[in-house]
Amino acid sequence: MELGLVVAEQSAPLLFATVSGAHLYGFPSRDSDVDLRGVHLLPVEELLGLREPDETRSRMWDRDGVEMDLVTHDVRKFVRLMLRRNGYVLEQLLSPLVVHTSDAHAELVALAPGVLTGHHAHHYRGFANTQWRLFEKTRELKPLLYTFRALLTGIHLMRSGEVQAHLPTLLGKVDAPAQLPELIAAKAAAEHGPASGVDLEEARADVEALLAVLDEARKATRLPDEPTVYDALRDFVVRIRLER
Repeated sequence: MELGLVVAEQSAPLLFATVSGAHLYGFPSRDSDVDLRGVHLLPVEELLGLREPDETRSRMWDRDGVEMDLVTHDVRKFVRLMLRRNGYVLEQLLSPLVVHTSDAHAELVALAPGVLTGHHAHHYRGFANTQWRLFEKTRELKPLLYTFRALLTGIHLMRSGEVQAHLPTLLGKVDAPAQLPELIAAKAAAEHGPASGVDLEEARADVEALLAVLDEARKATRLPDEPTVYDALRDFVVRIRLER
């Protein structure tokens, strides 16, 4: 499938589009949908008019037998999310699975390190807890892998200042439960398959141990408490709008 054609079909110009979700995290299934995320640019008249601007656009559809999920934010909203210590949007921005890029995308990537703070640990802690509760309810493998992925991403970020969302890569950077490679391999069979052979109490102990490691990494991190590029991002948003 040519994902570039999907981008070309969008009504508003995109500054970038990347692949997120299980493909980015390194454990897609044969039946995984394709999660596309990006930034669009609204014309000035839509921002200044009487109607509320369409800052977030979402679309789900089937293309060539593959479920597509496209979500884009206007550049102003996306930058505001970056400044709110939102690790999810940074993973989208920094995804190596690039479908469409531009000079503006490159500028945002260059500015991304300046929004990283120690408080991003709270984002990953919260996301992991949400996914763990979902795993307890469904006993599916997917939310369990999402739990571990979020915790390892958060720990690595606090220690290194790098946003790394790819779970197989993280296994070489952070001490992790020994069964994770086997679980990643099992996930390839089905997007919503059961976590067969996973002991609930053992998994809970692993998650609690990683939460403790994340908390310690947060205390020891060299990341600042506040973003350092607010003015640069403000100037970027104004300039990119006026240029278009």
